[in-house]
Amino acid sequence: GGVVHTHSMFATVFAQAGKEIPCLGTTHADYFHGAVPVTRPLSTREIAVDYELNTGRAIVRRFKGLDPREMPAVLVAGHASFCWGESVSHAVDTASYLEEVATMAYHTLQLAPRANPIAAALLQKHFRRKHGPAAYYGQAR
Repeated sequence: GGVVHTHSMFATVFAQAGKEIPCLGTTHADYFHGAVPVTRPLSTREIAVDYELNTGRAIVRRFKGLDPREMPAVLVAGHASFCWGESVSHAVDTASYLEEVATMAYHTLQLAPRANPIAAALLQKHFRRKHGPAAYYGQAR
């Protein structure tokens, strides 16, 4: 597979704020199965010794109980985003989708600060119709 690390503006804004990107609409649900998670901040020791390794460890810890195939992105608190996929090309696409949903979430929260995530049924419908064994949306491969 492939991993992409970017400092795209809006995904980085959420990472710097230490906030997950909530699933506020169906565009988000088409690509990410729920809120895009954020890690906890690294400790002073984790930064001083083996910074890059500890960044990876923070990501792995954050994914306890999550399926990385259903959530192909993470925000590292105070840093930026990491995305992955079947190939580097897919990971780049995921990073692009992440930036789009981060931008939409940012603007939605500016317009409606109390906006709620979409209903679980709508999230499931949009994600499952494009991902998994029962996926049916789009052109056949």
